[in-house]
Amino acid sequence: MAEIIRAKNSGFCFGVREAVKAAEKLIEDNKGKQGSIYTCGQLVHNADVTGKLEEAGLSAIESLDEASAGDTVLIRAHGMPESFYAEAEKRGVHLVDATCPFVAKIHSHVKAAHDAGKQCVIVGDCSHPEVVGINGWCENTALIVNTAEEADKVRGEKLYVVAQTTSRAEHFDEIVEILKHNNENVEVVNTICNATTERQISTAETAKSVDVMIVIGGKNSSNSKKLYEIAAKYCKNAYFIENINDLPLKRFEISDKIGVAAGASTPESAIEEVIANMSENITENMSMSDFMEDIEKSLRLPRTGDAVTGKVLQVTEKEVIVNLGCKKDGIIPKDEVSMEENQKLTDLFKEGDEIQAKVIRTDDGDIILSKKKLEINEHWDELIEALDNKSILNVKVIRAVNGGVIAGYKEVTGFIPLSQLADRFIENADEYIGQNLDIRVTKVDKLKGKAVFSHKVVVADEKAKRIEELWSKLSVGDVVEGKVMRFTDYGAFVDIGGVDGLLHISEISWGKLKHPQEVLSIGEKISVKILSMNAEKGKISLGLKQNTPEPWSVINDKYQVGQVVKGKVVQIKEYGAFVELEPGLDGLVHISEVAHKRVTNIADEISVGQEVSAQILDIDTERKRISLSIKATIEAPAEEEAPAEEEAAPAEE
Repeated sequence: MAEIIRAKNSGFCFGVREAVKAAEKLIEDNKGKQGSIYTCGQLVHNADVTGKLEEAGLSAIESLDEASAGDTVLIRAHGMPESFYAEAEKRGVHLVDATCPFVAKIHSHVKAAHDAGKQCVIVGDCSHPEVVGINGWCENTALIVNTAEEADKVRGEKLYVVAQTTSRAEHFDEIVEILKHNNENVEVVNTICNATTERQISTAETAKSVDVMIVIGGKNSSNSKKLYEIAAKYCKNAYFIENINDLPLKRFEISDKIGVAAGASTPESAIEEVIANMSENITENMSMSDFMEDIEKSLRLPRTGDAVTGKVLQVTEKEVIVNLGCKKDGIIPKDEVSMEENQKLTDLFKEGDEIQAKVIRTDDGDIILSKKKLEINEHWDELIEALDNKSILNVKVIRAVNGGVIAGYKEVTGFIPLSQLADRFIENADEYIGQNLDIRVTKVDKLKGKAVFSHKVVVADEKAKRIEELWSKLSVGDVVEGKVMRFTDYGAFVDIGGVDGLLHISEISWGKLKHPQEVLSIGEKISVKILSMNAEKGKISLGLKQNTPEPWSVINDKYQVGQVVKGKVVQIKEYGAFVELEPGLDGLVHISEVAHKRVTNIADEISVGQEVSAQILDIDTERKRISLSIKATIEAPAEEEAPAEEEAAPAEE
């Protein structure tokens, strides 16, 4: 009885699957819009997949020279050099980044190593787009080796070694040993993708146990070629095919066991088509009833609402991939897992863990799972109880939406309108994203899965209590310590013990300011004077300049006629220039007092912002005016004295 054995982990890897999904979404989003959409290079090394994408409008280009401003280019899973991003921005080309997370991590590794002065070494094929992309993150200075002979020639003081994600583990280890033997300082980071390693191991195990081994993959696929090399090593009848047209059907007649493996760029449909074709063409003495029963089981998909159990295959920062024992893996997005603050998916799950979840969607080609939905009912009950008791709950703001934000309470999400985010006008809710807020529940509809929260109610209650306490302790005229919290064009808000007071821009300095940040900074602690308090409106007005004397009130203590002072030119008029001696105290330098020569345009002599020295000619305290002279501080040029001597000579005669 003949048997077909499919190697584990065959077909699209995580990175390729996500890239194809990104491509399909880009095609859908671009319908009816201007601008062309492209991938830079073939999205995957599979002609069937790229052919379908091209028919849908997503064609491949070789460089940004082929794109125009306004076009969109999808970066494939292989990734691109760092310079590609800058060039796209320069040309006005939009990018959709579908770089595999594992490849992107290598980019970060080599960039950091290069910046630290290390010599990067990439084990892989120098012409492979992934390797080209990695090299572009260390300014194309990496040494690229793919054979033992090439590795034996490498010499360096600080070697930093990474691998093409599809490299064979034993090949990588061999090259690393050579590098370590010839060099003293070698830092190695094994960046071979776990999925690649598992795929290669399962291919080897399958090839050892079958009479014929079929490897399905694109002719240009590096990882598929490596699978074929492994298969051929352990099975003398190994075949590398791209689709059913390449199947060596006659070989099946003398086979008891047939193995099937597929590269990371091979779609599930191609694998199923090959298996089905082999099944139809196998002779009667090669009964497939048992195998087809297994196939039928593997093709059954769970339904929405089903509770399923599976094993964790892969954990990333964004999702958990779960083997459900059917033709498709389940995906648990990060948002569908209950996590505490600062927790990561990798803290909760490891490869091989058995996990239970609920199917929440299967209609878009993926099986989307949720851990939250298994225990969500009790949290809805808690919301209803909080609504009835008017109790306060703590939620975390997840994202902004039209008219407000979505906030999460355990596994339940609710809506907080912009008007209920604070006791002030909120135009942009971005500042609240990621914050934990105390709220009251204002509406719950468990059947529709909707809840509405209010943070404003809690803030208003707390503020009312603080204001009541402050009013009993503070009085107009008190000087208190405060902390600058935020700026507006008309002033700064200062926290004076839990309540914000307004420090108007006119009350900050005796001088003129264009913006509060000229003299203040966020978080700065300052002493302010309470100018007014309105208990009904809950408003407090503050002053800062009142803590220092008004300059004209102490003018005679600091300045006298004949004194030489320094100041900054703040304004120029046709008749002279105003010089600021200190905030709130300006003096006028008449145009006749700028220089010893005749000045027709004062801007030719001095400019706004210039520091100058001047002598005080007059102080008029009643009119609050100070007259200054710059020329009085400058020695008169010798050539101006000569005419006076000539005029004096006849008089002496």
